[in-house]
Amino acid sequence: MNDTTLITELRKVTGKVWDQAELAGRDPGFDQRNFGASALVRPADIAEVVALVGFCAAHGLSLVAQGGRTGLTGAASTVPGQIICDLGAMNRVEEIDPLARVAIVQAGTPLSTLQEAALAQGLDPGIDLAARGSCTIGGMVSTNAGGIMAFRNGTMRHRVLGLEAVLPDGSVFSDLTRVLKTSAGYDLKHLFIGAEGTLGIVTRVALRLDPVAGASATALVGVPAAASAQRIVRHFLGSTGASLRAAEILWHRFAIAMNRMLGFAPGQLPLDAPCLLVLELGADSIEGATSALEDGLAAIWEEAGIIDGLVASSQAQASTIWRLREETEMIERMHHLPPSFDVSVPGGDIDAYVARIEAGLKRIDASYAPYVFGHLADGNLHISINTDGPVSHALHEAIEDVLYADLRESGGSFSAEHGVGIEKRDAYERYADPVKQAMARAIKGVIDPSNMLNPGKVISSE
Repeated sequence: MNDTTLITELRKVTGKVWDQAELAGRDPGFDQRNFGASALVRPADIAEVVALVGFCAAHGLSLVAQGGRTGLTGAASTVPGQIICDLGAMNRVEEIDPLARVAIVQAGTPLSTLQEAALAQGLDPGIDLAARGSCTIGGMVSTNAGGIMAFRNGTMRHRVLGLEAVLPDGSVFSDLTRVLKTSAGYDLKHLFIGAEGTLGIVTRVALRLDPVAGASATALVGVPAAASAQRIVRHFLGSTGASLRAAEILWHRFAIAMNRMLGFAPGQLPLDAPCLLVLELGADSIEGATSALEDGLAAIWEEAGIIDGLVASSQAQASTIWRLREETEMIERMHHLPPSFDVSVPGGDIDAYVARIEAGLKRIDASYAPYVFGHLADGNLHISINTDGPVSHALHEAIEDVLYADLRESGGSFSAEHGVGIEKRDAYERYADPVKQAMARAIKGVIDPSNMLNPGKVISSE
């Protein structure tokens, strides 16, 4: 079928279809490869998703589901001959039950939309990402998103009570369970969480909600090492006066680079420490949160070896501190497509891990000095190499060998929250447990024997 005929036939499935020429003028999101497909279809509801899946199955076409296109591992990338299933029109918060603290949300709903709807009921999804304005609930489910609150509330896998998904044969997996306790055989919804759209297209989700703190306070604290920051985190986790909402760590090199790229004035933030800790506490009032933060830091100051600290005195100052952590695209501007990585390291190993990778990277190239930052309380570190990329395949593997060595054996992971996609598929094959890989291929073969949904992602198409 030629492209003209394809578009004509697709428009019989739904009127919302863009051809390749129209896609060329649209924003592809974080990855330029997202709009490589022959066409994009935007279903209005699950019936149109089912019809689109049936159309692709009948014509031997592969189908790639897309949400906010904020992924960093190429999980939503496409090539000519493929069709995109864009879930952006399925973007409603269908229901919020304030008593049960449950939301029923369509897959194309941006996280910020759910946050706003939940906040009106004094509730929160319990998960937050810097890309909150564009990332969608379906995409977050499909990549098992984590974010800054995972240490307290878990990843998306821990927030999902139930979900609905369209399978490759057009049938609908419907398990919109609204309760936490269910012990009724295999909990199959977990097959779709983190599967990156390779087993089914998630269309609706039932999510847990949490009571939201009335106010928050933010601080930037300078410490000599991650271990010192962890002492501070442990102290605040044991506090009864306020709840720890975020604990983000920035190594000095990253903080200085961000400060320069953001154009902050010298001395605007206290950055003269080997590590910087961003803390956010929630309480019933701003005064209560600020007082708890100030008193807590004073109590742990000497024990943790705190070098310097700043408790934000205004929302504007708090936003400045968070910009230092969240606007990480500044590193991308400094270096063209720098190799970036996303690992989980067991808490007690963080300082030793960072020291080890810095030494290992210098053995590859004496100029390598990585930017390191991440979610301290759950051990998730983000690492960008200070070189213009992309690097050669052999060099990329050498860098991976430094960063991923012994992670699985120590209980960590080579991919913490960004998924596998195509960027980390080689690493998956080299570092993931072989039995786990075999089981994944078997499950894919049973649910999607024709390899129609997002082929080549996570596991090899071969």
